[in-house]
Amino acid sequence: MRPTDKIRTHGDRVDPGGGGINVSRVLQRLGAATHAIFLAGGQTGRALDGLLSQAELERTWVPTAGQTRVSLTVLERSSGQEFRFVPEGPVVAPNELEACALAVAERAGSADYLVAGGSLPRGAPDDFYVRLCALTRERGARFVLDSSGPEFKATLERRGAFLVKPSRAELEEVAGRALPRLGDLAVAARALRTSGGAELVAVTMGPDGALLADAAGERFLPAVPVEAVSAVGAGDSFLAAMVKGLAGGLPADHAFRLAVAAGAAAVICPGTALCGAEDVEALLRMVPDPQQVTI
Repeated sequence: MRPTDKIRTHGDRVDPGGGGINVSRVLQRLGAATHAIFLAGGQTGRALDGLLSQAELERTWVPTAGQTRVSLTVLERSSGQEFRFVPEGPVVAPNELEACALAVAERAGSADYLVAGGSLPRGAPDDFYVRLCALTRERGARFVLDSSGPEFKATLERRGAFLVKPSRAELEEVAGRALPRLGDLAVAARALRTSGGAELVAVTMGPDGALLADAAGERFLPAVPVEAVSAVGAGDSFLAAMVKGLAGGLPADHAFRLAVAAGAAAVICPGTALCGAEDVEALLRMVPDPQQVTI
């Protein structure tokens, strides 16, 4: 990466993204019925919807006045490092948020799970996910959250989520301290669950594996030993597979194994590509049974 000079690139690709959209796309690839609800606006919003149309993803587009942001992920070949450039995005107006909440209310009644993914846009109050959680539970669906920052904390404090998927850094932020050891993570995940923050807590730790906490205790799975090409969408793939397994009636440990396989299947894909069902199935054979964590 050099300043001023033109840096020639190759292997470019354009994919529809965002946490919730990624989860919905992976669910579709894994054979689950899914419906994406997303805010988008301007020419880039139309392009996003066009890409989702090409993917034949069932969806509800909630229009916004502001232009949808375009994020850029760059792999530096000389170092193998991945750089992510994420603009702050447009400010979303109250009426646009109301339209989004209405769309969620309309769909949640026929859903088993509602997954809220990603950070909130500018203009959204910190408790917007709290509201979506309440709407979801009122209609009999389970609320799943993958977010960070004030909106994540606000939802945990108000309780009601079924599953949350923080990364190690996000769990440390909630706990207010560093969690360097597996036992530390297990203690924090258990505290999050027993306080009513969520019934299930799945913590992703990248190459260090993943942790699941529920009423049966805390279990650990190591990362699948694969050659990582890109980390984009790995957490979303993990969460999509976890929800797919739970919605299909799998025990939590089996859904956890499927999630770890999907996360590994994502990191072997280049750039912003997401995991494929065949890779998930193949890698699942390499995932052991979860091991109980002693606290």
